[in-house]
Amino acid sequence: MPTLRKNFAIAFMIAMSGTMAHAETKPAAKDIVIVHGALVDGSGWRAVYDILTKDGFHVTIVQEPLTSLAEDVDATRRVIDQQTGPVVLVGHSYGGSVITEAGADPKVSALVYVAALQPDKGEASGQVMSKFAAPNDAMRVSTNRATPDHKYFYIPPAKFRETYAADVPAPDAQFMADSEQQLAQKAMGAPLSVAAWHNKPSYAILTTQDRVISPELQRWMYQRSGAKVTEVGASHAVFVSQPAAVAQVIEAAAKQAN
Repeated sequence: MPTLRKNFAIAFMIAMSGTMAHAETKPAAKDIVIVHGALVDGSGWRAVYDILTKDGFHVTIVQEPLTSLAEDVDATRRVIDQQTGPVVLVGHSYGGSVITEAGADPKVSALVYVAALQPDKGEASGQVMSKFAAPNDAMRVSTNRATPDHKYFYIPPAKFRETYAADVPAPDAQFMADSEQQLAQKAMGAPLSVAAWHNKPSYAILTTQDRVISPELQRWMYQRSGAKVTEVGASHAVFVSQPAAVAQVIEAAAKQAN
């Protein structure tokens, strides 16, 4: 009998330890929040959205005003607040700066940078971009007659496809050009107050044919942060031209997030 009781006690302890370990394991992220980049809106992410949704993820796309870094971060935080968490926060282009600051939210478990800026605390987006010049000269600055001191970046529609979306079908690239959303110059000059990638795992898609954010700059930023990098032979509009590749990286981040 003593031996029987001893064996039962050992079996019970093993079973309980397994149950406790299972209970302490945090679930993989199911909520994905996507922050679009400058000069576009969230509509271009439809194909990525469809893939992720089909695979069982809850996806929300932030529509930033692109009027200032603070306002874009606030728009992102409002969407994060609506999630149950944990959240994988995805940023494209200038949206990388936005998620770097908004990603400090405790609900955010991982960051995904898609051809994106990844500044450090105290750095501004424009400051980081100046380290490696983008291989294009298409960017222009516009003003409004009512507010001449407020300057906005844009790409002339005639140069949009070759600069931003060279691997996107011409009709789709034309739609992107004709629905272009200008970015406030002050957004690029605002330094970040925090860099979430210091404390959160980050994943990155490096676009080797990018003419907006230099591939060399992407590589330098992602090496500095220790991001897990996936190189894709694509333009800056990789989320349109290769949505499956983008979705695959996001899903990998979600499955490893905890």
